[in-house]
Amino acid sequence: MAGMRRPVAVIIGMMGAGKTRVGKEVAQMMNLPFADADNEIEYDAGMRIPEYFEKYGESEFRKLESDVVLDMLEDFDGIFSLGGGAPMTPSIQEGLARYVASGGKVVYLMADPEEAMERANRGGGRPMLNGDANMRWKKLYKERDPVFRRVANVHVGTRGQSPQAAARKLMEMIDQRIVHVTGSTIEPYDVHIGEGVMGQLAQILGSKPVKVALIHTQPVQRHSDRARTLLRQAGYDAYDIIIPDAEAGKTIEVANGIWQRLGDEGFTRSDAIVGLGGGAATDLAGFVAATWMRGIRYVNCPTSLLAMVDASTGGKTGINTPQGKNLVGSFYTPAGVLADLKSLTSLPNDIFIEGLGEVAKSGFIMDPEILQILEDHADELRAFDGSAFLDSDLKDVVAELIEHTVGVKAYHVSADLKEAGLREFLNYGHTLGHAIEKLEHFRWRHGNAVAVGCVYAAELSHLLGYIDQDLVDYHRSLLESLGLPTSWNNGTWDDVLALMHRDKKARGNKLRFVVLEGVGKPIHLEDPPADAVEEAFRRIQQ
Repeated sequence: MAGMRRPVAVIIGMMGAGKTRVGKEVAQMMNLPFADADNEIEYDAGMRIPEYFEKYGESEFRKLESDVVLDMLEDFDGIFSLGGGAPMTPSIQEGLARYVASGGKVVYLMADPEEAMERANRGGGRPMLNGDANMRWKKLYKERDPVFRRVANVHVGTRGQSPQAAARKLMEMIDQRIVHVTGSTIEPYDVHIGEGVMGQLAQILGSKPVKVALIHTQPVQRHSDRARTLLRQAGYDAYDIIIPDAEAGKTIEVANGIWQRLGDEGFTRSDAIVGLGGGAATDLAGFVAATWMRGIRYVNCPTSLLAMVDASTGGKTGINTPQGKNLVGSFYTPAGVLADLKSLTSLPNDIFIEGLGEVAKSGFIMDPEILQILEDHADELRAFDGSAFLDSDLKDVVAELIEHTVGVKAYHVSADLKEAGLREFLNYGHTLGHAIEKLEHFRWRHGNAVAVGCVYAAELSHLLGYIDQDLVDYHRSLLESLGLPTSWNNGTWDDVLALMHRDKKARGNKLRFVVLEGVGKPIHLEDPPADAVEEAFRRIQQ
């Protein structure tokens, strides 16, 4: 509806969770208005809620509550706190689902039960706790907790925290961006993007796992220490598994070593894996999760821009072989992805820059807004400094780029998990890019190779009459402005051609490419003329 206002966040939780106190603190920190549903109800009813309960009964109260909440969901633009039982009403559940689907955040404020009961008893005036208050609270908690977990798309634990500390934590969660990944053949999951989102690790893993294998590389030790602390605080048995960095970690030997460790530690089908690191680490962690006992739960915590926008999302897991990259693997989706912007603070400039290759690719195949953001902020992106990142305006720019790029991937993955057609468009630039990586013995970073591969695909598109020279030139100028390479001259055509024939898109002895008919208009190209394929290669050697 045009002009409709939406709350910035809706807070739900048990009686005594601190929804009003914490909500007011958050609203003040964010300079937003605050509204409490119970206060709005009392204003509409002209009497206190206990009085209304006694006079009309719970059924009539829930009808009034539903009317008030649904109106506020469409006509309030601040922080909105609901009464403890509101999310149990079907009409409110439906309204919250519509709100979430339109980008809203329903926050489940998860207080420690003992703390919440004590506050609820101290506050008084709660008709639902008449009688033995603690017994009633526990009974309601048992009924409501599963529903609250399902209704909310943000969970914030506040055990032992002051209202101010809880509010700061909640504000971080409100500021996050969430991309929902779904599809007819996959279990839906969310990609959380923002500062501090790793704090939701236990929430996504759930209560079922007892043992969690934390698979990570040595360079991200600071972030793996944080993840390990979170796991142990949540009561999991955390097992540290360090793997070689980058593509050296994506081998059958490394995977076999992890399988042996899981067997020695007694990992069962109900346990879980967390992959933390760059794209290679999350690829390997997902592959191990997919193959251990035919599949166990896993969560990805990408620590590089490339991993956040590409490898961690979409469920493509795999390892490399001597014959090529990612030739052995599985399609297996994570339970969730936590793209914590704090992880980027330790990222060297050149590793950040290579991630922009995949970002630009997503702009070329689907989302021109990505290209516009890259154009507008090329200088700042090229000058990325992790130590100053979180306090700079660049943080919001990068968060927006990640959100847009993950959205492109989610669109293709949701429609085609197993790369039977549409999802192959995500491989724009990859046919040559993977060949470059292999011939360079993986000394070239993936995003840099993809950048050159995109220029190659654009040259091929132009040679075959699909696009004009201006779009080819635009590929070069944009990528170069970001500090990405646009040419490569360190291999023979015969070697490149042989590797392109091993590409996953190839069919039989026929080459298959993704090319463009224009920005946002990718097409499949099967068995193109050999002279055009070779000439496009000559042009990226210049």
